Amino acid sequence: MTAEFAIDTKPLDTVVDAEATVTQVGNRIRELRSERNLTLQALGDRTGLSSSMLSLVERGKTSPSIGTLVAIASALGVHMTDLFDDDGVHDRQRVVVRLEDQHVYVTGEGVQRRVVRTDSLHGIEFVVNEYEPDTGSGGEPVHHEGHEYGLVLEGTLTVEVDGSAYELHPGDSIAYNSNYPHKIVNGGKDHVRAVWINLER
Repeated sequence: MTAEFAIDTKPLDTVVDAEATVTQVGNRIRELRSERNLTLQALGDRTGLSSSMLSLVERGKTSPSIGTLVAIASALGVHMTDLFDDDGVHDRQRVVVRLEDQHVYVTGEGVQRRVVRTDSLHGIEFVVNEYEPDTGSGGEPVHHEGHEYGLVLEGTLTVEVDGSAYELHPGDSIAYNSNYPHKIVNGGKDHVRAVWINLER
C-alpha cells in the first residue's frame, strides 16, 4: 500500500498528499539507474536496501523514507532534490535562498526535510529535518558515499552508526562517514528538529 508522501514548495502552507509524487519519484529513480547501467542488485549493494524494496520504490508501490531517498540519490550520484521535478533551490549562484523558496518534503510517517540549499558543484546539501515521535530516517540502516554532520536544535535524537547508538540532545553535534550503515530515530515523546549537512565525499 502506498503511504502518504508530499512535496510542499511553500513551507507555511498546508501540506497536501500527492500520491502521484511517489510514482514520479519511482520513475525518476528507474531512469537514473538505467542511465548508469545499474541493476537493482547493484543499487542495493550501494545503499544497503534490498532489491525487492528498490523495485517497490521504482514501481510507486511504497512511499520511501527520507533516509531511503537520500541513500538512493547518493548512490546514483545526485541529490535527493534531483529525484523530484524541482525548480531548483540548489542554484549555487544565489546568495540568499528565502524561506518561501525552500522546498519541504514530508513523509506520511511524520518526517519533514526542508532543503535550505543544495550546491552540486561543491557536493553539499544543507537541510533542516523534523521528526515526530516514533519516527526516523527509515526502518533499516542505509549506507552511501559521503559524510554527514548533524546538530540537534530541539528534542532528543538517536543516531545509529555502524552498530553504535548515540543519543543527542539540543546543542549536541555528530559527524560520521556515510559509508557506515546509519539510521536516525526519534524514539521519544517530543518533536525533534535538527540541522543536517550531507557532503558527497
